[in-house]
Amino acid sequence: MPITDGELYSFKYVNGHPLNPARGLQTVTAFGVLADVDNGYPIFFAEMTLLTAMRTAAMSALAARELARPGARVHALIGAGSQAEFQALAFRAVLGIDQLRVVDVDEAAVEKVRHNLEPLGFHVQLCESVDEAVEGADVVTTCTADKSRAAVLHREQVRPGMHLNAIGGDCPGKTELDPAILEHARVVVEFEPQTRIEGEIQQLGEDAEVTELWQVLSGNAAGRTSDKEVTVFDSVGFALADFSALRYAQDATQGSDLLAWIDVIADPDDPKDLFSLITAPDHPD
Repeated sequence: MPITDGELYSFKYVNGHPLNPARGLQTVTAFGVLADVDNGYPIFFAEMTLLTAMRTAAMSALAARELARPGARVHALIGAGSQAEFQALAFRAVLGIDQLRVVDVDEAAVEKVRHNLEPLGFHVQLCESVDEAVEGADVVTTCTADKSRAAVLHREQVRPGMHLNAIGGDCPGKTELDPAILEHARVVVEFEPQTRIEGEIQQLGEDAEVTELWQVLSGNAAGRTSDKEVTVFDSVGFALADFSALRYAQDATQGSDLLAWIDVIADPDDPKDLFSLITAPDHPD
C-alpha cells in the first residue's frame, strides 16, 4: 500500500491468512516504512500489525461520527477477531457507546472479547446468532476473515437508522454484506476507485452512487440526512491512513526508548564503491 506527499514516501506490507490461527499464527501481519523522497533512504521502520488495528478503528469511528444516528448506544460486532476490541474502544471514545453485542462462529473468540472489554467498563452480551446481535443495534460492525463472497448480514436484518461499519470486505472476491443492503443505503467510501475493486461495492455496477469520506468531513457532502437513513461505511483500508499513522508514530517516539537505529542499508565509504563492502580486508591494492 504505497503513497507519497512528494517529500515522504511510505508503504505497508500487509497480508491476511484466515487459516493462520489454527496454526498458532495471526491472521494479519504487517510492517511499514517511511522514506525520504529526495534521496530514497528509509528513515522510519515500524511494526504495523497493531498500528493497522488502531488506525482501522480510528477511521471507522471517524466515519461513524458523521454517519451514525445521534444518540447511538448499542454496537453489534459480527466477528470477534483481532480487530473487535479496537473497534469497540474507538466507538466508545467517539460516540460514547459501551453496550456491545458480539457474535462469531468461534465461541472462544467471543469469550476473548468479553474477557478483554468487561474490565474496561463495557457491557458485553454474547450472542448466538446475527439476528440476536443486531436486534436493537444502532451500529453494526462486520469484520470477518473468510476470503469469500459472503453475506454475514442480510437486508431483512437491517433496521431503519442503522449505521453499518463494513470493514471485513477488503480484497477482490471478499464481501460481507447482502448487495441488496447497498442498493438501499447511503454508501461512503475512502477512495472510490480502490473500493470498487476491493470493497462491498464490487458487487454493484459502476454507476452505483457512493460518496467519499473526505467530502463529508470537508462539508462538501452531507453525512447522515435523516434518522431513518441506513448508512454504510465501506472501508477497505486506505494508504493515506497508514501514511498518517506512520508519521504520527515517528513523531510520538522521538527521544524515547521505543525508537532505535537499525542498520538495513549498505553504506560504503565511497558511495560509488559498493563492491568494497564484500572485498576481504587483506585484498591487495
